[in-house]
Amino acid sequence: MLSGEYKHSLDPKNRLFIPAKHREELGENFVVAKSIREKCLRVYSMEEWKEYIRPIEALDGKDKERIVRALSRNAAQVSPDSQGRIILTPDLVGYAEIVKNAVVVGCGKYAEIWSDANYAAMVDEEDLTSMKELLESYGL
Repeated sequence: MLSGEYKHSLDPKNRLFIPAKHREELGENFVVAKSIREKCLRVYSMEEWKEYIRPIEALDGKDKERIVRALSRNAAQVSPDSQGRIILTPDLVGYAEIVKNAVVVGCGKYAEIWSDANYAAMVDEEDLTSMKELLESYGL
């Protein structure tokens, strides 16, 4: 299970360090894709990526093709180098608005990569009281 919050800098070659605990869970090759709900990137193991797109693959026709194309063209398969860094494409860096500093956050089955500014703004909006109310609305 991916968990924790890690702050790292993007180097001039768009390399970002992925924490060792996350690399163990993600494997030798994994997928980095644009989040469809937030201005961040999502990181999936190959197994979890296949699980994520499985329901989409079951669709028929044009919608399936459009969704698969959109998700695939914006995703990158990456492998950490010997120092634990991955290379992010300029498109992914731009989408997540990462200028220099990034935050890698474990979210259970996947991780997220945020710009430090966007992450701070999101955390400020999600106070504990609203989380408590949300969890209680689900009976948790």
